[in-house]
Amino acid sequence: MFKTVVVMLIAVSAGTVGDLLLTKGMKELGDISAMNLRGMLSAAYQALSNPKLVLGTAMLAVFFFLWLAVLSWEDLTVALPMQALNYVLVAFLSQYFLGEIVTPMRWAGTVLVCIGVILITKSSGA
Repeated sequence: MFKTVVVMLIAVSAGTVGDLLLTKGMKELGDISAMNLRGMLSAAYQALSNPKLVLGTAMLAVFFFLWLAVLSWEDLTVALPMQALNYVLVAFLSQYFLGEIVTPMRWAGTVLVCIGVILITKSSGA
């Protein structure tokens, strides 16, 4: 179980950083509303030339491969709730890196997520 917790902490951290980078990169690109071929190709080119989007995608790939490793040895009912720690990290880091406002109601939900993860982790014998 210790191995699962360590790898999931690394995976969730990579996924969170990836999400933050993708968000920051897309905010720089602006609204993508063109739903025609030319508009989509232009958006794809801009995305592929944006370092934040490229690095964000790489971080999500790290998350994905670590997630596959965890699934090879751990029960899904234990591993998947640990992934919810992403919500906690996103709430904290979005305030500082994206300037988002996290309301008290969102913090309450984040605390409930933490409690759920702890309960599930403890029920598996950790």
